[in-house]
Amino acid sequence: MRRPPAAGATCRRFAIRGFVAVFLVYVLAALALESPLLVVPTPVPGAGAATAASRPLHLDGSGERGRGSAPARPLKRPHRETLSAAGRSSRRLPGIVSGLDLLRRLNATRSGSLRKVAAEAAAAGARVFSELQTLAGTVTELDATGEEERSRCPHSIVLTGDEFRVKGRTVELPCGLTLGSYITVAATPRAAHADRDPKITLVREGDEPIMVSQFMMELQGLKTVDGEDPPRILHFNPRLRGDWSGKPVIEQNTCYRMQWGTSLRCEGWRSRADEETVDGMVKCEKWIRDDEERSEQSKTSWWLNRLIGRTKKVSVDWPYPFVEDRMFVLTLTAGLEGYHVNVDGRHVTSFPYRTGFVLEDATGLSLNGDLDVQSVFAGTLPTAHPSFSPQKHLEMLPIWQAPPLPDEPIEIFIGILSAGNHFAERMAVRKTWMSAAQKSSNVVARFFVALNGRKEVNAELKKEAEFFGDIVIVPFMDSYDLVVLKTVAICEYGVRVVSARYIMKCDDDNFVRLESVKDELKKIPRGKSLYVGNMNYHHKPLRTGKWAVTYEEWPEEDYPTYANGPGYVISSDIAASIVSEFTAHKLRLFKMEDVSMGMWVERFNNTRHVQYVHSIKFCQFGCIDDYYTAHYQSPRQMLCLWDKLQSGKAQCCIAAARVFIRINLKCTYI
Repeated sequence: MRRPPAAGATCRRFAIRGFVAVFLVYVLAALALESPLLVVPTPVPGAGAATAASRPLHLDGSGERGRGSAPARPLKRPHRETLSAAGRSSRRLPGIVSGLDLLRRLNATRSGSLRKVAAEAAAAGARVFSELQTLAGTVTELDATGEEERSRCPHSIVLTGDEFRVKGRTVELPCGLTLGSYITVAATPRAAHADRDPKITLVREGDEPIMVSQFMMELQGLKTVDGEDPPRILHFNPRLRGDWSGKPVIEQNTCYRMQWGTSLRCEGWRSRADEETVDGMVKCEKWIRDDEERSEQSKTSWWLNRLIGRTKKVSVDWPYPFVEDRMFVLTLTAGLEGYHVNVDGRHVTSFPYRTGFVLEDATGLSLNGDLDVQSVFAGTLPTAHPSFSPQKHLEMLPIWQAPPLPDEPIEIFIGILSAGNHFAERMAVRKTWMSAAQKSSNVVARFFVALNGRKEVNAELKKEAEFFGDIVIVPFMDSYDLVVLKTVAICEYGVRVVSARYIMKCDDDNFVRLESVKDELKKIPRGKSLYVGNMNYHHKPLRTGKWAVTYEEWPEEDYPTYANGPGYVISSDIAASIVSEFTAHKLRLFKMEDVSMGMWVERFNNTRHVQYVHSIKFCQFGCIDDYYTAHYQSPRQMLCLWDKLQSGKAQCCIAAARVFIRINLKCTYI
């Protein structure tokens, strides 16, 4: 007869069974949560700003709890989940939204004016982004927007002087200009006034101020982003009392991406016979007497003719076309090869079109300076906005679409900063050096674009991003001072989405000679932390002027060593550290993104040695032969450089290049 078990044994048996059951439940739960085949529903965020929030970024599996050291090499498997925004946005705009969690990581209550501006831009961008997701039909919305644009593009514009002043001395040309468009201005130059402006001439201490009478007529483009000056497509600057030359002069120029080109000065002498013309017209007409000091005939020849009795009747050409307190009528005409200026029925100057601008870009006319405007008339204007021209839609071909992201880690990720309305610049990049990146299995390139204040621009951007698959939208309102946030987003994408060994940042007007950049990186031993670019050493912040940096923004007397922003490369461990500090609210933000990167690298260098590699071939002011990158390249120049590179020549397009006479001069009146 079997004895009944003791009470203690029974308790132990039940305890063991309970432990095994709990263990099995735990194992099953763990497998379910970690299984890639199981779809875990994501909570739908609330309405308003939260709908654009992205998933929180977790580095090295530490999340918010720990801050592990940044990886020195790419992860074995890329983490793709950070690319899509959370909730509805992941279903609406999959794969084209940055995983950088701006709303959670930017706190407006923290100290620092830039961080407050960034937080406000992120909140405003979230609202705009939420509206963008609700577009019912892209084509329908765009067609409706296009009709609205067309309806506000008049064939002609007439303004009185009072109406012109009320509009801020600027005439809006909604659809730009076209061949044959003209603008007529009736105005009166004011009498000269005393001035000590050093941009005109240097006045020594104790000297009398100079007398100045000048005005500026400019064709301008729309602002690309807030805080960035609009491009000056034509800067027409008559100086009635002269400048350093001491005689009346007319200076013409362009300003592209906040850099002046080479000026064309008309100083009273007719252009040389061997100089190229513009639509058959000379660039500068003559307006001075031929017996003045700067005569075409030498003084020696003149006296010799007098001695032998050969006299020449002194003739007087047209006077300088602008006179103080006397009204003039000026007509600016868009020709086939350039702009032509006639004053009181006489041709005065012609200015050839500069590479980088097309007629449609001239969306505003500005008149400033010592001038009283009586009336402005613009005629033969285009009635359709170029954003909705058939040409743009013809560019959207499958051949330019980005291939799927590779499954394995890559060698180089290239983040390209762009603005919402820079479609032409992005197409030029796609057709040239980016096409080489798309064909490589270890290189990925993406555009990083913030949101625009105009709804139609965002709608076009959404359509473009969905079609090409090479745009990452960073959901904040674009601003010149917040470009630094796009740079952080580039680091996040390069580290967490594609797991790149190196991350390169460049601008959409920067031509990249990809193979040369890769060869430069191969010179550095694997595993090294590196920072490659055109380095600036011991630069000091400007404390006065339009581009001044306050001590609150930058209290130090010097900037750290930093690479020029148009193009530089960092290793993945530096990029991962930047994203980690941003996630932990420890990253210092500064409005100059290239200086910010230098600051972040310097901080990283305190804990792990960084190899700085300087090369002037990362050209920041234009192009040099045997370049690695060439900056300030227009879409036409991009195609020219690509054609040369395909033929084995790493040469600049000299005929089309803009030569900058003042490298560090911003677009202020000169």
